[in-house]
Amino acid sequence: MSDGILGVVLAGGLATRMGGSDKGLLRLGQQTILDEVLEHLHPQVDEAVLNVNGDAERFASFGLPCIADSLTGYLGPLAGVLAALEYAREHQFHWVASVAADTPFFPTDFVTRAMEKALESQAPVVLASSFDHEKSKWMRHPTFGLWHVSLEGDLRRALQSGIRKIVIWTDSVGGAEVQFAHASGSRDPFFNVNTPEDLVIAQQGEQR
Repeated sequence: MSDGILGVVLAGGLATRMGGSDKGLLRLGQQTILDEVLEHLHPQVDEAVLNVNGDAERFASFGLPCIADSLTGYLGPLAGVLAALEYAREHQFHWVASVAADTPFFPTDFVTRAMEKALESQAPVVLASSFDHEKSKWMRHPTFGLWHVSLEGDLRRALQSGIRKIVIWTDSVGGAEVQFAHASGSRDPFFNVNTPEDLVIAQQGEQR
């Protein structure tokens, strides 16, 4: 792990497929999904924050700073990344590692490997990908990224111009990709809880 990495959990979405509930607060056994996410994230970063919109009190028990989108209108996860880049600059971090609040099993070496790729490629942002065995191709996971703080101004302008899709913007700024392989039939490390059915699968500890 390199010095100066801020971790942000992107929990600012509307969770429409889960009836509007905060997916991170749903339970997996004795813990919430967010507890699991933070257990994976904390050892990989120097400090962690939550990107949440609305009443932050519902996350008070986690004892972490809660930062809201600085741009209004629920503009998606890129707005959460921007809020984290702003916080990182103000608190003198050099990088932001973003993870999703609904993905409890992500790799414990995600940040280390993303940083290695960033240094090797000199890319200002690195997105994670895993191999989709059904589609026989690598699939990027745009909410899992390592972002240099120098991207703040460009990202703000992109959002203000109407850009919402993460990969469109990261490709435009020379983003790189770090690949995480897994065996056919095993759980994708970036399996996320989008629906009530996904929650059941996660609770059972297995993926369809």
